[in-house]
Amino acid sequence: MICFGPVSSRRLGKSLGINNITSPKVCSYNCVYCQVGKTVNSTIVRRQFFKPSEILNEIKKHLSKLDDSNYPDYLTFVSNGEPTLDINLGKSIETLKVFGIPVAVITNASLLIYEQVRKELRHADWVSIKIDAADNSTWRLINRPLDNLKFREHIEAINLFTSEYTGVLCTETMLIDKLNDSSYCLKKIAAVVKRVQPFKAYISISIRPPAVSYVKSPSLESLNKAYQIFNEFGIDTELLTGFEGTDTGYTGNIINDILNITAVHPLREDSLIELLNKDKADYSVVESLIKQKLIKVVLYQNKKYYLRNNS
Repeated sequence: MICFGPVSSRRLGKSLGINNITSPKVCSYNCVYCQVGKTVNSTIVRRQFFKPSEILNEIKKHLSKLDDSNYPDYLTFVSNGEPTLDINLGKSIETLKVFGIPVAVITNASLLIYEQVRKELRHADWVSIKIDAADNSTWRLINRPLDNLKFREHIEAINLFTSEYTGVLCTETMLIDKLNDSSYCLKKIAAVVKRVQPFKAYISISIRPPAVSYVKSPSLESLNKAYQIFNEFGIDTELLTGFEGTDTGYTGNIINDILNITAVHPLREDSLIELLNKDKADYSVVESLIKQKLIKVVLYQNKKYYLRNNS
């Protein structure tokens, strides 16, 4: 379950996902909108999940099964939780350079309070950090961090890392209706993002089933307002509001493909059907996985999504 895809990424093109955190979900946050679901193990203590050699070997095998049309643009650490909780992350990033493919890390930035984490992330070619809030109360309402994490220290650590990092740095802000989409909140968030000086700031909405059912996407008016406010602050901004598409990488092993992808990336029904067609498999495989309670079906915004069943 270490790697999956490539999947179509709205930011990275064809992204081969690396899940360097073992199931069930291990994270320092318990975000209300998380597509992976609720955090099972909340912690800020780093530990070993996989050896760098294991990750290297799994990616080597996975790449060997892909044809040229499915070859990834990025190797992306996007985990069943927070990837920087992996104490071997830095070594793994360096090890993967052998493939000549840029390495990306998508992080909630909470562990940047540790100097070692900041040092390790410097080796990544592309880093995205989460900035959903600009004050403690909104941060705790949306991201629900561990109690011993402090907002001021969190922001200071982000600024310290971004002052040192020389790769491509992006930010991502998830907008949620009535939680952080007011003009007041948006101006405060924009001020925090401006200080970071990202290559690009992404404003996104939840397009997959969230961890908490009350999470709703903001109105089009709110999205436009957010875009305009960020631009007024001189921030190069892009909206991430659409479906990535059904173009999903496949290896020929349909069961592994479905289980590996759905562990961290819920599959919309049309994407799943496309994957079945590529692997020359029929829907009975999906029915079997559902019957075994390995995956489950969730309805979100009138669309069916298939997720790993960790309950």
